[in-house]
Amino acid sequence: MAPLVLLVSCAPSTPQARIADNPGRFSRLSEHEKDLVEKGQIERGMSMPGVSLAWGEPSSRYEGSRAGKATERWVYSSSEPVYTGTFTTGYGWGGPSRYGYRGYDIGMSPRIDFVPEDRASVLFVNQRVESWERKH
Repeated sequence: MAPLVLLVSCAPSTPQARIADNPGRFSRLSEHEKDLVEKGQIERGMSMPGVSLAWGEPSSRYEGSRAGKATERWVYSSSEPVYTGTFTTGYGWGGPSRYGYRGYDIGMSPRIDFVPEDRASVLFVNQRVESWERKH
């Protein structure tokens, strides 16, 4: 059961899956916004519910103010793998026997770190898209 849960949790969310999970929210959008959401697109003036259906929930949210108007920035992040290797050398005890043996060791230790990277952001002013940007 655990592998199935892991597999499902790693499945990418699509606009169609988000629409199926939120039919009421989708039905309240204008016809133009519905068309954008189905294509996974956003544009200036779009509502927050439309953006969350088109692009999903953001990784983080920042509230603020600009010229006396409430702002909110949604940031979408992902984890990028960074592969490195560590060259190791040493002299010491080791080996398969109980008492081991003394010798010189050379090796390479692979390492993978996952580094968060911002992929897109959306700026809302009074709960409507003011601007957005997305990394290619």
